[in-house]
Amino acid sequence: MAAAFDVVVIGAGPAGYIAAIRAAQLGFSTACIDAWQNDKGGPAPGGTCTNVGCIPSKALLQSSENFDHAGHAFADHGIGVGNLTIDVAKMMARKQTVVKQNNDGILYLFKKNKVAFFHGRGSFAGRGEGGVWQIAVTGAKPETLTAKHVIVATGSNARALPGAPFDEQTILSNDGALPDFLGAADAQVAAEAKKAFTKQGLKIVLGIKIEKVEQGAGGVRIAYTDSAGKAQTLACEKLIVSIGRVPNTDGLNAQAVGLALDERGFVRVDDDCRTNLDNVWAVGDVVRGPMLAHKGEEEGVAVAERIAGQKPHVDFNTVPWVIYTSPEIAWVGQTEQQLKAAGRDVRSGSFPFMANGRARALGDTTGFVKVIADTKTDQILGVHAIGPMVSELIAEAVVAMEFKASAEDIARICHAHPSLSEATKEAALAVDKRALNF
Repeated sequence: MAAAFDVVVIGAGPAGYIAAIRAAQLGFSTACIDAWQNDKGGPAPGGTCTNVGCIPSKALLQSSENFDHAGHAFADHGIGVGNLTIDVAKMMARKQTVVKQNNDGILYLFKKNKVAFFHGRGSFAGRGEGGVWQIAVTGAKPETLTAKHVIVATGSNARALPGAPFDEQTILSNDGALPDFLGAADAQVAAEAKKAFTKQGLKIVLGIKIEKVEQGAGGVRIAYTDSAGKAQTLACEKLIVSIGRVPNTDGLNAQAVGLALDERGFVRVDDDCRTNLDNVWAVGDVVRGPMLAHKGEEEGVAVAERIAGQKPHVDFNTVPWVIYTSPEIAWVGQTEQQLKAAGRDVRSGSFPFMANGRARALGDTTGFVKVIADTKTDQILGVHAIGPMVSELIAEAVVAMEFKASAEDIARICHAHPSLSEATKEAALAVDKRALNF
């Protein structure tokens, strides 16, 4: 006899496991299905984010930044480091430990919240008596579950270049895509980032067309046409392809039950994440909107609460964006170019980290914070930053925008001194041309 649940979630990435936990908190009998596995074949919930994306990349980022600081910045602090070495195997082992801690943490949260976890691939198997959905779990222990409500949270996969499939040896997948250099970011931030990256030695070439990719014993050769129409060739050891992601609906058996997908393969949903099928929902990367882990989490919570009859709301305009480069880049709301294109009358203020006492003490003064506000009402419409720890600073801007704050509101709030957050206050003051420290 099939195990029966109120809610079954297919996928245990950030959108899925959070949806399952919230559903269980609301009193629903809940199950979550996920096929990710560790190197021993055991369950590894957390999806792309925990296993090969957000979490491991930040662990490696921290290791690489420590190495860079030891080699280039410690001397300025009077700290001498001789015979600096790097143990890549140990670095990777530490990364894997961090990943496992997150995997285990999710399994603990499932147990704590009484969420039944099934290790395998979930797919629609039809509909039974009373309209309940039948969900097949394929894996080491195949079984069938039934559910009144199903939440699809199967995430996304990296998009490959035509004719250049990923082998993860010389042609590597990666998360995210940008049609132009930081095309989604505010133009002022993008210009600052390009300057910083060029100074670091990165060569950035835009407006090219890839013609052919060839793999050989020595690496990869890429034939391309540059922006002037001239044929060029680039030889490299490794090629990272970052041209976007595609929704992961393979194996879901969507067509058999009539689950509607759009022309790009995303599950079609309305503003509340309802699909065309009764009591079937979809959240995260598999639906429209930004492919961000925290966006998926908010949708997961919202769907669980809608099933419970509540009326939550997710505002995409106040979803923060972060690019974990060095310097970090973060923003929330609209860019100045977007607002001007829409005919909005706006004014903005910026404050550089080179004028911030804490940034000077850190020895990291690249970048600035920029606040954009409506000229008439002073309501904050966007906050954009590049520099030290802006991934953390952006949270203040998200709170301000959620509460429809004005630039004057942030300008009047007392910020600790010395702190990086003072740059946000000063940028808000600069909207009214009254910055105090620059």
